[in-house]
Formats: sequence, C-alpha cells, structure tokens
Amino acid sequence: MNRFDRITAILIQLQSRKIVKAQDLAERFEISLRTVYRDMNTLSEAGVPIIGEAGIGYSIMDGYRLPPVMFTKEEARTFITAEKLMEKFTDLSTKSHYQSAMFKVKAVLKSTEKDLVEDMEQHIEIRQRYTLFNPTLNNTLEILLKSVAEKKVAKINYATFASEEITERAIEPVGIYHENNYWYVIAYCLLRNSYRNFRTDRINNIELTDKTFSQKHASLKEYLANAPKYENLETVVIKVERHIMPYIQNQKYYYGFISEKRQGDKMELTFLTAYPDSFSRWFMMFAEYGEIMQPASLTELLKKNICKIAKHLNIS
Repeated sequence: MNRFDRITAILIQLQSRKIVKAQDLAERFEISLRTVYRDMNTLSEAGVPIIGEAGIGYSIMDGYRLPPVMFTKEEARTFITAEKLMEKFTDLSTKSHYQSAMFKVKAVLKSTEKDLVEDMEQHIEIRQRYTLFNPTLNNTLEILLKSVAEKKVAKINYATFASEEITERAIEPVGIYHENNYWYVIAYCLLRNSYRNFRTDRINNIELTDKTFSQKHASLKEYLANAPKYENLETVVIKVERHIMPYIQNQKYYYGFISEKRQGDKMELTFLTAYPDSFSRWFMMFAEYGEIMQPASLTELLKKNICKIAKHLNIS
C-alpha cells in the first residue's frame, strides 16, 4: 500500500471509531509508531481537525465529515457477498436494516461499480439447510443486540434441549455468536442465577423489558476467553474405517469432536460429550465400520439401545 492510500485508509478508520490508538494503526498497516505520527501530522497539515491525547489515542473533532467515499471494485464485490450472507444467516429485521444500509452504500458507487454489483448479484448464492431462528419470530437478533446496547433485560420463552418443556427466562445478554450453523446468545439467566448459553432457534418468544441489568457483565470476547469448562463432559474415543470419514466429516462437530489421528487404514477420533446417549445413537449409523475404544460404559449403552430397537421391531 502506498503512502497516499495508507493515509486515506487511516482517515477512514478515524471516522469509523471514536478513539483510535497509534499502536492499532501501526499493527494494521505494519508500520512503525514514528510513521503513524508522521501520517497524523500530514493529515493535520491538510486541514483535518485531529485531536491527539497522550495515552489515549486519536480522534476527529465532532462534525467533521469526508465527502462520499469511492469504493474499489474489490470492495464492491465484497459488499455483495456480505449481503448474500446477511440474507441467509440473520433474522428478517436485521436483514432489512442491512439492506437499507446497502442502498446508501450503493448510492455512492460509480456507474461502472453499480454495473459490476448488479452483475455479481446473479453469480453469488448462499444455500442454507438449517433453521437459525424460530420461524414465528423475525427480530430475535435485533432484540438481543438492543438488549446488549441498552442494558435492558430480555424475556424469552425457551425450549430446553431434548425436552418438550418451555420455560420463561429473564436474561441479561452478554453477546451473540455463530457456530456450527446456529446462532447462540450468552446471557446471565435471572432464573438460574448464572450464565447460560441459549440457541436462538429454540427461542419461541422474545421481548425487551424496561428493567435494567442487575449487574455489569464482561464483553463476549472476555467471557468466551475465560469461560469455565463445561461440567460432566466425558471423553469418548472411537476408531472407524477411513472410507466412511467423508460421511461423518461435518456431523462430528455436533458431538464434541476434539481431534483425530490416522492409524493404518483406520482413523481414531476423540470427543468430549455431555450426552452419551445421543452419541451412541449417532454412532449406530456407522457402527459396522467402527468400534468404541472408550469408555466401556458407552459400549454397554450402545448394546442396550440396539436391544431396544430389536425388541421394538420384534427381531430376536
């Protein structure tokens, strides 16, 4: 990146955040702190009202705005990819807000870039097989994020795992994250008086209350970095024939997959699971091509489940 492009990028970053640290700029652009200071002086001499506070960072005086930013073709293509992802991986309300923002972005594109965007829209498609949210709701993420921003308690009706029970929870969301095809929210549950992990497709109803948070919570990043290890996890080791690996490659992550290693014509896989019964039923799908190395209790559970199925089908 040449100096002109770098200074322009620095100015855009200054406008996008309230405070920008010199060290962050140095790391992003892979330059020295001395170069950062020199670039800041250049911007100041060009008339940009930059405010620098020792030990805090740089900011731009309120009210200063650049004229509409011109985007590169590569950036324009990225917008379309992001828009396609937003269509499939967010709720209806969030998608609507993003589309509104995209109209504003497209409004400042040059004619050639607009033509490129319109053409690329026909060549990118995201296929989604899983239900990320309860189909009766269209604003799950919006309310959760609003709850985080305004520090207001959210009330949800939640269907617990492997149960028909629906419980009403008052929660104080810490943040949301996407993993293994589902959106989750980490929140302090006022019913359980502890932090819980809720899957959004199991939320049957959600509304924001006027009640403020009962306490201050760490950020999601801090929570995930310091989260206590799950309790009641059991180590499971299985060995399977290599030729079936393509058929279980994606599914293994839903059952606590940790690692794998090759042993001749077989693969040894290690898992941590809190649901041995669910694991045994999944293992039955390919049991003729594998064996359970540990624990012995899982082998016994597998035998019991097979006997139940045999009895149900009247197989002696």
